[in-house]
Amino acid sequence: MKKRIITALTVLAGFAGLQQVNAQTTFGIRAGVNFQNITGDASNGSKMENKLKTGFNVGLNAEIPVAPDYFVQPGVLLSTKGAKLENDSKINLSYVEIPVNFLYKPALGAGKMLLGFGPYVGFGVGGKVELPNGNDVDIEFENEISGLSTTPTFKRMDAGANFLAGYEFSNKLSFQLNAQLGLAKINPKYTGPGTDESSYKNTGFGVSLGYRF
Repeated sequence: MKKRIITALTVLAGFAGLQQVNAQTTFGIRAGVNFQNITGDASNGSKMENKLKTGFNVGLNAEIPVAPDYFVQPGVLLSTKGAKLENDSKINLSYVEIPVNFLYKPALGAGKMLLGFGPYVGFGVGGKVELPNGNDVDIEFENEISGLSTTPTFKRMDAGANFLAGYEFSNKLSFQLNAQLGLAKINPKYTGPGTDESSYKNTGFGVSLGYRF
């Protein structure tokens, strides 16, 4: 009987703790500016020398407490990426991203410091290449290509790592610096004749503002 009572009390305490954690989950919005690039190797193996391109990100997230000052922060973002090429063309790629950050959020002054990192997965939803002559070309998404094509083609899926640092004020407004390191190749696999050593990856950083409800 004593063991049953202890077990029941333990279950009730765990349930109560779970309820308390759930009650502390918060939701927020975030939007900001991206400075993105596409880095890696060209088809002949040489390093690409692209330039940063300005874009934006906007989305929602949740903060789920897992320990004092520690949170899991899943979210959904619409994010634009790409690069400026040496011939003055621009690659514009739009992704729906799902980041899952591990967030450290201790009190600092009247607000809270923000430090976090975690993986993200992105799904390409559109894009185009802006040419210097004004004739834009829509981007296609394919995992493989079998030959040369005049249509710019990328893989639809992207993945990598996020890093963030910022500050949340007592009024729930916040700002943060974001950095992103693409770990997955976004160029399609080449299965045609000859060799192709292309390896494109998204990289970048940005600044964003947020608000927690």
